[in-house]
Amino acid sequence: MSIRTRALAGTLLGALAALVAVTGPASPASAHPFGPPATARISADGTRVTINWLAAEDDWVALGQSLGAFEDPATGRVDTGLTGEQKLQRSPAVRDYLLKRITVSQTGTPCASRLDTLEQLVKKGARLTFDCPQPVTDLDVTVSALTDLNTAYRTALTSDVPMTPTEALFTATEGSHQVRLTAGEGGSGRPAAVGTVAAGTGIAAVAILAGMLVNRRRRTRRTA
Repeated sequence: MSIRTRALAGTLLGALAALVAVTGPASPASAHPFGPPATARISADGTRVTINWLAAEDDWVALGQSLGAFEDPATGRVDTGLTGEQKLQRSPAVRDYLLKRITVSQTGTPCASRLDTLEQLVKKGARLTFDCPQPVTDLDVTVSALTDLNTAYRTALTSDVPMTPTEALFTATEGSHQVRLTAGEGGSGRPAAVGTVAAGTGIAAVAILAGMLVNRRRRTRRTA
Protein backbone atom coordinates (compact mmCIF):
# COMPACT_ATOMS: atom_id res chain seq x y z
CA MET A 1 0.00 0.00 0.00
CA SER A 2 1.48 3.39 -1.02
CA ILE A 3 1.97 6.34 1.33
CA ARG A 4 -0.80 8.19 -0.52
CA THR A 5 -3.19 5.23 -0.14
CA ARG A 6 -2.41 4.87 3.57
CA ALA A 7 -2.98 8.57 4.11
CA LEU A 8 -6.28 8.37 2.25
CA ALA A 9 -7.38 5.37 4.32
CA GLY A 10 -6.50 7.17 7.55
CA THR A 11 -8.34 10.27 6.39
CA LEU A 12 -11.39 8.19 5.51
CA LEU A 13 -11.46 6.55 8.93
CA GLY A 14 -11.10 9.92 10.64
CA ALA A 15 -13.84 11.41 8.48
CA LEU A 16 -16.21 8.52 9.15
CA ALA A 17 -15.62 8.76 12.89
CA ALA A 18 -16.19 12.51 12.75
CA LEU A 19 -19.43 11.93 10.86
CA VAL A 20 -20.58 9.51 13.58
CA ALA A 21 -19.77 12.12 16.20
CA VAL A 22 -21.75 14.83 14.40
CA THR A 23 -24.78 12.86 13.28
CA GLY A 24 -25.02 10.43 16.17
CA PRO A 25 -25.14 6.62 16.14
CA ALA A 26 -26.21 4.86 12.97
CA SER A 27 -27.20 1.31 12.20
CA PRO A 28 -24.37 -1.23 11.82
CA ALA A 29 -25.92 -1.97 8.43
CA SER A 30 -24.54 1.40 7.29
CA ALA A 31 -21.18 -0.35 6.88
CA HIS A 32 -20.56 -2.83 4.08
CA PRO A 33 -21.20 -6.41 5.23
CA PHE A 34 -21.95 -7.39 1.62
CA GLY A 35 -18.61 -6.16 0.29
CA PRO A 36 -15.30 -8.06 0.24
CA PRO A 37 -14.80 -10.16 3.39
CA ALA A 38 -12.42 -9.25 6.17
CA THR A 39 -9.22 -11.28 6.08
CA ALA A 40 -7.33 -13.27 8.68
CA ARG A 41 -3.83 -14.57 8.04
CA ILE A 42 -2.50 -17.28 10.34
CA SER A 43 1.09 -18.37 10.95
CA ALA A 44 2.74 -20.79 13.37
CA ASP A 45 6.14 -21.18 14.98
CA GLY A 46 6.58 -24.06 17.41
CA THR A 47 3.79 -23.71 19.98
CA ARG A 48 2.94 -20.14 18.99
CA VAL A 49 0.21 -19.05 16.59
CA THR A 50 -0.28 -15.58 15.17
CA ILE A 51 -3.42 -14.25 13.48
CA ASN A 52 -3.58 -10.92 11.71
CA TRP A 53 -7.18 -9.75 11.25
CA LEU A 54 -7.85 -6.94 8.77
CA ALA A 55 -11.20 -5.25 8.08
CA ALA A 56 -12.28 -2.33 5.89
CA GLU A 57 -12.13 1.21 7.32
CA ASP A 58 -15.90 1.66 7.51
CA ASP A 59 -16.26 -1.72 9.22
CA TRP A 60 -13.78 -0.60 11.88
CA VAL A 61 -15.96 2.45 12.40
CA ALA A 62 -19.10 0.31 12.71
CA LEU A 63 -17.30 -1.90 15.24
CA GLY A 64 -15.99 1.04 17.26
CA GLN A 65 -19.40 2.68 17.21
CA SER A 66 -21.11 -0.45 18.52
CA LEU A 67 -18.56 -0.76 21.34
CA GLY A 68 -18.66 2.88 22.42
CA ALA A 69 -15.19 3.78 21.16
CA PHE A 70 -16.58 7.01 19.71
CA GLU A 71 -18.36 9.64 21.76
CA ASP A 72 -22.07 10.30 21.34
CA PRO A 73 -22.62 14.08 20.97
CA ALA A 74 -26.11 13.67 22.40
CA THR A 75 -24.68 12.60 25.77
CA GLY A 76 -21.44 14.55 26.11
CA ARG A 77 -18.46 16.33 24.62
CA VAL A 78 -16.73 14.92 21.56
CA ASP A 79 -12.93 14.83 21.64
CA THR A 80 -11.76 16.23 18.30
CA GLY A 81 -8.08 15.97 19.25
CA LEU A 82 -7.95 12.25 18.41
CA THR A 83 -8.57 10.53 15.10
CA GLY A 84 -11.04 7.68 14.78
CA GLU A 85 -8.13 5.27 14.47
CA GLN A 86 -6.59 6.51 17.73
CA LYS A 87 -9.90 6.14 19.54
CA LEU A 88 -10.15 2.54 18.37
CA GLN A 89 -6.58 1.84 19.47
CA ARG A 90 -7.20 3.23 22.96
CA SER A 91 -10.55 1.53 23.55
CA PRO A 92 -10.43 -1.33 26.11
CA ALA A 93 -13.80 -2.50 24.76
CA VAL A 94 -12.35 -2.94 21.26
CA ARG A 95 -9.38 -4.90 22.59
CA ASP A 96 -11.59 -7.13 24.76
CA TYR A 97 -13.94 -7.73 21.83
CA LEU A 98 -11.16 -8.89 19.52
CA LEU A 99 -9.71 -11.23 22.15
CA LYS A 100 -13.17 -12.72 22.72
CA ARG A 101 -14.14 -13.04 19.07
CA ILE A 102 -10.83 -14.36 17.66
CA THR A 103 -9.65 -17.48 19.47
CA VAL A 104 -7.52 -20.60 18.98
CA SER A 105 -7.73 -23.90 20.85
CA GLN A 106 -5.78 -27.14 20.71
CA THR A 107 -7.37 -30.51 21.60
CA GLY A 108 -10.10 -28.63 23.43
CA THR A 109 -7.72 -26.41 25.43
CA PRO A 110 -7.82 -22.68 24.67
CA CYS A 111 -4.46 -21.21 23.71
CA ALA A 112 -3.49 -18.22 25.85
CA SER A 113 -4.06 -15.08 23.81
CA ARG A 114 -2.91 -11.49 23.73
CA LEU A 115 -3.46 -8.57 21.43
CA ASP A 116 -0.02 -7.44 20.29
CA THR A 117 -0.85 -4.14 18.66
CA LEU A 118 -3.49 -1.98 17.03
CA GLU A 119 -0.99 0.47 15.59
CA GLN A 120 -1.75 1.27 11.94
CA LEU A 121 -4.87 -0.88 12.13
CA VAL A 122 -6.19 0.57 8.84
CA LYS A 123 -3.10 -0.70 7.02
CA LYS A 124 -2.04 -3.70 9.12
CA GLY A 125 -5.12 -4.74 11.09
CA ALA A 126 -5.12 -6.33 14.55
CA ARG A 127 -2.36 -8.80 15.41
CA LEU A 128 -3.16 -11.49 17.99
CA THR A 129 -0.73 -14.06 19.39
CA PHE A 130 -1.69 -17.42 20.92
CA ASP A 131 0.54 -19.68 23.02
CA CYS A 132 -0.60 -23.31 22.78
CA PRO A 133 0.24 -26.23 25.10
CA GLN A 134 1.84 -28.36 22.37
CA PRO A 135 3.65 -27.80 19.07
CA VAL A 136 1.12 -26.61 16.54
CA THR A 137 -0.56 -29.12 14.20
CA ASP A 138 -4.37 -29.41 14.46
CA LEU A 139 -6.14 -26.31 15.72
CA ASP A 140 -9.69 -25.09 16.21
CA VAL A 141 -9.83 -21.48 15.04
CA THR A 142 -12.77 -19.18 15.75
CA VAL A 143 -13.30 -15.80 14.07
CA SER A 144 -16.69 -14.25 14.80
CA ALA A 145 -15.79 -10.57 14.70
CA LEU A 146 -18.46 -8.35 13.09
CA THR A 147 -21.01 -11.15 12.61
CA ASP A 148 -22.78 -9.97 15.76
CA LEU A 149 -23.37 -6.65 13.99
CA ASN A 150 -24.67 -8.18 10.78
CA THR A 151 -24.90 -11.85 9.85
CA ALA A 152 -23.72 -11.05 6.31
CA TYR A 153 -20.20 -10.34 7.52
CA ARG A 154 -17.52 -13.00 6.95
CA THR A 155 -13.77 -13.45 7.26
CA ALA A 156 -11.50 -15.33 4.85
CA LEU A 157 -8.61 -17.26 6.46
CA THR A 158 -5.31 -17.93 4.71
CA SER A 159 -1.96 -19.09 6.03
CA ASP A 160 1.73 -18.22 5.92
CA VAL A 161 2.59 -21.94 6.31
CA PRO A 162 1.10 -25.02 4.60
CA MET A 163 -2.48 -25.40 5.87
CA THR A 164 -5.26 -27.94 5.36
CA PRO A 165 -7.68 -26.78 4.08
CA THR A 166 -5.75 -24.13 2.18
CA GLU A 167 -8.50 -21.57 2.89
CA ALA A 168 -11.48 -21.24 5.24
CA LEU A 169 -14.42 -18.85 5.37
CA PHE A 170 -15.86 -17.81 8.74
CA THR A 171 -19.52 -16.80 8.69
CA ALA A 172 -22.33 -16.19 11.17
CA THR A 173 -23.31 -19.88 10.93
CA GLU A 174 -19.77 -21.27 10.68
CA GLY A 175 -17.70 -19.27 13.11
CA SER A 176 -15.16 -22.03 13.81
CA HIS A 177 -13.00 -24.25 11.61
CA GLN A 178 -10.49 -26.98 12.31
CA VAL A 179 -7.25 -26.50 10.42
CA ARG A 180 -3.97 -28.38 10.24
CA LEU A 181 -0.79 -26.36 9.99
CA THR A 182 2.46 -27.94 8.80
CA ALA A 183 5.39 -26.34 10.58
CA GLY A 184 8.95 -26.63 9.31
CA GLU A 185 11.57 -28.96 10.72
CA GLY A 186 12.35 -28.29 14.36
CA GLY A 187 9.06 -26.44 14.82
CA SER A 188 10.50 -23.35 13.19
CA GLY A 189 7.22 -22.57 11.43
CA ARG A 190 8.94 -22.69 8.02
CA PRO A 191 7.56 -24.91 5.28
CA ALA A 192 9.49 -28.16 5.00
CA ALA A 193 10.52 -27.20 1.47
CA VAL A 194 12.38 -24.19 2.86
CA GLY A 195 14.37 -26.44 5.18
CA THR A 196 15.18 -28.73 2.25
CA VAL A 197 16.42 -25.83 0.14
CA ALA A 198 18.51 -24.54 3.04
CA ALA A 199 20.06 -27.98 3.59
CA GLY A 200 20.81 -28.33 -0.12
CA THR A 201 22.45 -24.92 -0.16
CA GLY A 202 24.66 -25.92 2.78
CA ILE A 203 25.77 -29.13 1.04
CA ALA A 204 26.55 -27.20 -2.12
CA ALA A 205 28.63 -24.71 -0.15
CA VAL A 206 30.68 -27.56 1.40
CA ALA A 207 31.25 -29.08 -2.03
CA ILE A 208 32.45 -25.76 -3.44
CA LEU A 209 34.81 -25.24 -0.50
CA ALA A 210 36.23 -28.74 -0.91
CA GLY A 211 36.86 -28.09 -4.61
CA MET A 212 38.67 -24.86 -3.81
CA LEU A 213 40.96 -26.66 -1.35
CA VAL A 214 41.79 -29.40 -3.87
CA ASN A 215 42.66 -26.84 -6.55
CA ARG A 216 44.79 -24.89 -4.10
CA ARG A 217 46.78 -28.03 -3.16
CA ARG A 218 47.35 -28.80 -6.83
CA ARG A 219 48.71 -25.30 -7.46
CA THR A 220 50.97 -25.61 -4.40
CA ARG A 221 52.46 -28.89 -5.65
CA ARG A 222 53.15 -27.45 -9.10
CA THR A 223 55.01 -24.44 -7.72
CA ALA A 224 57.01 -26.73 -5.41
